[in-house]
Amino acid sequence: MKRLLIAFSFVLCHFSAVRVAAQVGQPYIHDPSTIAECDGKYYTFGTGGGGLISDDGWTWHGGAERPGGGAAPDVLKIGNRYLVIYGATGGGLGGGHNGRILTMWNKTLDPNSSEFRFTAPIEVCYSDGLEDQDAIDPGLLLDPTTGRLWVSYGTYFGFIRLIELDPKTGMRVAGNKEKDIAIDCEATDLVYRNGWYYLLGTHGTCCDGVNSTYNIVVGRSRSVEGPYIDNVGRDMLQGGGRMVVAAGDRVCGPGHFGRTIVDEGIEVMSCHYEADLDRSGRSVLGLRPLLWKNDWPVAGERFHGGTFEIESERRGYALELAVDFVRMKQERQAFWRIDPNEPVKALPSQTLQEVQDTWPKGDIDVRCGDYMFRPHQRWTISDAQQGGYLGGPYYKIVIEGTNRALAATADRELTTVPQFTGDDEQLWRIEQATDGTFRLMPKRIPGEQQLNSRMCLYSAADSTPTLAEWDFGSDNAKWNLRNH
Repeated sequence: MKRLLIAFSFVLCHFSAVRVAAQVGQPYIHDPSTIAECDGKYYTFGTGGGGLISDDGWTWHGGAERPGGGAAPDVLKIGNRYLVIYGATGGGLGGGHNGRILTMWNKTLDPNSSEFRFTAPIEVCYSDGLEDQDAIDPGLLLDPTTGRLWVSYGTYFGFIRLIELDPKTGMRVAGNKEKDIAIDCEATDLVYRNGWYYLLGTHGTCCDGVNSTYNIVVGRSRSVEGPYIDNVGRDMLQGGGRMVVAAGDRVCGPGHFGRTIVDEGIEVMSCHYEADLDRSGRSVLGLRPLLWKNDWPVAGERFHGGTFEIESERRGYALELAVDFVRMKQERQAFWRIDPNEPVKALPSQTLQEVQDTWPKGDIDVRCGDYMFRPHQRWTISDAQQGGYLGGPYYKIVIEGTNRALAATADRELTTVPQFTGDDEQLWRIEQATDGTFRLMPKRIPGEQQLNSRMCLYSAADSTPTLAEWDFGSDNAKWNLRNH
């Protein structure tokens, strides 16, 4: 929020059409907090005091409440309470850089709950408007190795600073002195992973719609107090930072990083995009897969669907219908007799029409086999238009050119049914894991009441696909989507 001193009003508006990879509903927000879950719903708070709620993590609407107004909040669950932190002013809002950062607690984030009651805000730091620092844009980290609670904050106007809070009270630790850890960024967040502390900052200009240049950069350190160094050895205190996510895919100006761990090896990053070119250039909530490459965070691509080979990471075999292999006709020549001057020609791929009549008409099992560009191995994945989960919509997976759909069975096996009906066992949750592979999970196992959260497409052996519990440590549970 900040860099360009532009006042703006925050309005949640209805929209009628979005692209497959975009958040659904009313996702309009600026400076979103890290996604928080409360009683099965998801919440994020933004500048201006309001925020968004989602029942499933995919379809968002207004209604989240946060008193105090101000800008760029963050939220963190500690024990059985939620700590909310926000900047009261600063960032050039109203023409000045004198700001205050405050914390408050609540037992719940649900404004309809009888226990919804924020405590009185407590000031934890301030800026006087004269020094080279802005008390705004706080980001929280509860260190899993020590239990200590840290806050990074600041804007382009001077330094990014680090302070320590008491995780029991939300107050500043007595005697704690702020420490300068970065420059040339704002809207920072702190993350711990595998012995490294990461400082993610937002670089570039904001609040100028399609002309905003926001992007998210990162440095890392073995100590939460820094120094935070990027991939080429530059200190973030000297302006360093490795790119995590920039403009692309018709959205620009990603800022205000947040990390949500969904499962082991499945992570989602949140941000806002300063402008979505498919939504009148409005500022919107963005969710992307979060990947880790050589211990550096990088945003995964928004998945748009398409036609793919579904390839097992275990062996490299392709998921396919269990049908007879139909040979392609080709004029065979001994390779030692080929005339190099004879013109070459492209051979047509085998078509669905050439083989479909050889397939059974009812349910057909699946197996894994050598990929050969054949119709029984090509799967079209598209938004099923039936809700979603944190990071994506539920998808249907059908054989290309048909309505034959991949489905889970009551005995936790797999089949394909002749027609996609939209039943829960035919809806698939497709998530990119932190190593770049994919996890594919049916929404529900037939006969089971609860939504499926553990059973995924699994290669029990080289050629035997089944459903089994997700195990990030095993290649059996991982798949690649190859666009051949």
